[in-house]
Amino acid sequence: MKRIKMVVSYDGTNYCGWQEQPNGITIEEVLNKTLSSFLNEDIHVIGASRTDSGVHSLGNIAVFDTEMKIPADKICFALNQRLPEDIVIQSSCEVPADYHPRKCNSVKTYEYRILNRKFPIPSLRFNTHFIYMPLDVRKMQQAAEYLVGEHDFISFCSARNQAEDTIRTLYEVSVSKTDDIITIRLAGNGFLYNMVRIIAGTLIKVGLNIYPPEHVREILLAESRDAAGPKAPAKGLTLIGIQEQERLAPVIISHDDCFDYVVVQNDIESKSRSYVVINYCKDSKFEQVVEHIVRQQIRNGAEKVYVYDKCSGRLKDDMMVGNYTFRQPETDLLIPKEAKDYVASDEGWFVTEDY
Repeated sequence: MKRIKMVVSYDGTNYCGWQEQPNGITIEEVLNKTLSSFLNEDIHVIGASRTDSGVHSLGNIAVFDTEMKIPADKICFALNQRLPEDIVIQSSCEVPADYHPRKCNSVKTYEYRILNRKFPIPSLRFNTHFIYMPLDVRKMQQAAEYLVGEHDFISFCSARNQAEDTIRTLYEVSVSKTDDIITIRLAGNGFLYNMVRIIAGTLIKVGLNIYPPEHVREILLAESRDAAGPKAPAKGLTLIGIQEQERLAPVIISHDDCFDYVVVQNDIESKSRSYVVINYCKDSKFEQVVEHIVRQQIRNGAEKVYVYDKCSGRLKDDMMVGNYTFRQPETDLLIPKEAKDYVASDEGWFVTEDY
């Protein structure tokens, strides 16, 4: 049995999104049927990003398992001869059997394109959102800056969101204009349901001078979907690509209006441990933030996560935070210098129990 990874591009105009569903044809359904017929096996692909109905892709990632003898790098050529012209496999290769496209650290990049002119252009009708009223790009750029970094993006996700938590990190949120095309570009470690389209709809309202740029910060703090702008149409959105991260950053520093913390990951590879120092966190966000950090550290390979809360008293022996239990560690615990540099004393650490 081999696991094959594919980079998949598609025009999403005629599809009801990526994921199979009963009310219309999807990208996943077409891939499953085409691969099963071609390989004479029951094939089920796993996609990295389950894009919505009408959303396009230049580089989604999908994997499937097969007994086939064909070289992995040749599968894209054979498959493209059998797929409809609006779905194209850009590359294929073999990956380890435990590789999962949704369980590895990666940076996803999306672009939302707006055609901003007096009249539409027919050839762009399927991959841009047309707006005839002038948009103030400079104000949209100012508003976008409030979204960069790690935040709770619950205001920017639809009610159907099923994510375990709503904290995400955006590394880039930019707005640029070339001729009549305005491009909103977002790169992050993950996105909530409809998050990019709601951000685009909100920035459009800023561009129309309905919202001032600083209102985006107020939307983040409101933690309510009702505070944000409308969801922009799907046809303007394209998944540009997914870049997998090969190495963990030794130190992560994250802060916004609600929290400020440091994660030291130097010991994950050698000792399966990581260390978290919470410099500040609102009481109302504390458990959510701690659970978010611990979940990510376990995903990164830590078997134990040590947490130091500078606002002492919130962590206690046998305290449950989400699915994780904390206890005071052994007294002879040796905290690495990289982590001790951020704390006031050696006392006050708590560690996740074995699980």
